[in-house]
Amino acid sequence: MAVLTRVAAATPRRPPPRPSRLLLAGLIAGPLFTVAHVVQSALRDDGYSAMRDPVSSLAIGGWAQIANFLVCGVLVLLFAVGLRRSLRPGPGATALPILVGIWGVGLLGAGVFVTDPVGGPVTWHGQLHDLAFSLPGFAALTVAMLTAGIAFARRRSGRFALYSALSGAAFATLFVLATAGFSGSESWAATAGLWQRLCVSVGWLWLALLAVNRRRIREAP
Repeated sequence: MAVLTRVAAATPRRPPPRPSRLLLAGLIAGPLFTVAHVVQSALRDDGYSAMRDPVSSLAIGGWAQIANFLVCGVLVLLFAVGLRRSLRPGPGATALPILVGIWGVGLLGAGVFVTDPVGGPVTWHGQLHDLAFSLPGFAALTVAMLTAGIAFARRRSGRFALYSALSGAAFATLFVLATAGFSGSESWAATAGLWQRLCVSVGWLWLALLAVNRRRIREAP
């Protein structure tokens, strides 16, 4: 008598979740913002100094930097949505996208409300630029990096956790130096623009590497 043996079909392996295309926005925003302000600084012939003056001053009397703020702000907000999707569930899944999103809103506000010339008369739109959008944006990105340091340590991604924490410390330090220079401190005024550019470069690099990290994790089997 023949004995039939039933062999259970092997459960097919679930394919790894595909990374959100919105994460690409985090890779594009930083390089786009940087190239745009570097080119604008090089083309200015009105006494503007990249070493001394803030990036925001490029928007005074010009549309290119306003557009740069607005486009990159939208890209950061799109990235924040993709970041939320890629982090769920787990540490930082709520706080990190919100903080990154605040940075994006800060960029949008900086584009809508043009800053005042350094040392010039104070206007309502300049106050909104500085106090309602730029300052909260820089603060949020600082906290985002420090939060990522904790979240990725809990996710057992020690290298990125350490990098995030160090980036947050560097970002905050450079921001303080730039702010001191723009406020008229003789020690830092001549190089305030440089410190600000280094500050935002640290932030954009971290954001791009965060996008790379999440895309790599989501693609891993």
